[in-house]
Amino acid sequence: MLYKMEKNSFYTKRLAEGCKVCQRGAKLVLLVTGLCRAKCFYCPLSEKKKGKDVIYADEMLVKSKEDILKEAELIEAEGTGITGGDPLIVLDRTIEFIKMLKENFGDGHHIHLYTATLNYKKVKKLEEAGLDEIRFHPPVATWNKIEKTNFKELIKKIEIDKGVEIPLIPHLKEETIHFLKEIDSYGLDFINLNELEFSITNLEALDKFGYVAKSDESSAAKGSEEMAYELLELDLNTPIHYCSSAFKDAVQLRKRIERRARNVAKLYEVITEDGTLLKGIIMADKQQMEKIKEEFEIDDELISWDEEKKRIETSPFILEEIAKYLPFKCYIVEEYPTADRLEVEVIPLN
Repeated sequence: MLYKMEKNSFYTKRLAEGCKVCQRGAKLVLLVTGLCRAKCFYCPLSEKKKGKDVIYADEMLVKSKEDILKEAELIEAEGTGITGGDPLIVLDRTIEFIKMLKENFGDGHHIHLYTATLNYKKVKKLEEAGLDEIRFHPPVATWNKIEKTNFKELIKKIEIDKGVEIPLIPHLKEETIHFLKEIDSYGLDFINLNELEFSITNLEALDKFGYVAKSDESSAAKGSEEMAYELLELDLNTPIHYCSSAFKDAVQLRKRIERRARNVAKLYEVITEDGTLLKGIIMADKQQMEKIKEEFEIDDELISWDEEKKRIETSPFILEEIAKYLPFKCYIVEEYPTADRLEVEVIPLN
């Protein structure tokens, strides 16, 4: 039975619990390190994370454990996906974070983790710490000979939900088929297949294999999605979930930022249908704010100073009315409600 989802995603039989949380936009993405030994050529991790021992909670650079809890609260997280790099490279840190999340949000806070490390002793420690679900990403070089590794033995020992998650790489179709057919008898709870995506860090590598984007609006590689539907012909017993690049952006990310927007939006900021924030921006120094507030009789709650970006913020509706009277550059800005406050659009008013 094939269950269709938004943006051409689908699954057979059932979804992994971690995917259900993600689908609701309720998953905190916790990158515990950018370090990884696998060195996959298709790794899409950004330059600020790849190969660096940094910690990010969604888009927030973590400087203390409290930052993780704060971000989880801001998105009203129902679960956490621990990722990297490879979280097992910093095993003690990962265990500490699992315990912290469970202690603060309870046993119902679902935690899943991604790793390329096939080491039962380390996985056992994660189980004991409270991990709910583990997703393995065996190195691509092992796909056509996975039966010669310890993977089957490892899977049999694991007591929590366990699965595999890999990208769909068209020129490695034969290796992928061998891998999936072999592991179908291992007793996995799920197999997750992701659409191959371009990023700044893997662009050159994917270009060498002749990959192109499937459209001008997409970062997905042409041919990857078609491969997902072709693999259905294998008729595997293990539940399969194909997650498209568009689903990650249009559903998972949008729902997550909608949740965050509700908790971070100031009184003068307008939440759009996409979960972004609209605000008015006056490019003047802090001293000018009191003058503007008094001259145009703006309530204290409807104007503020943005110390990070060194600008005055106010309601976009107010600014549309007063911009023509101000000697400063004024803009309507649309930005994400995320920690990095990425700007989507800037519209000049004068």
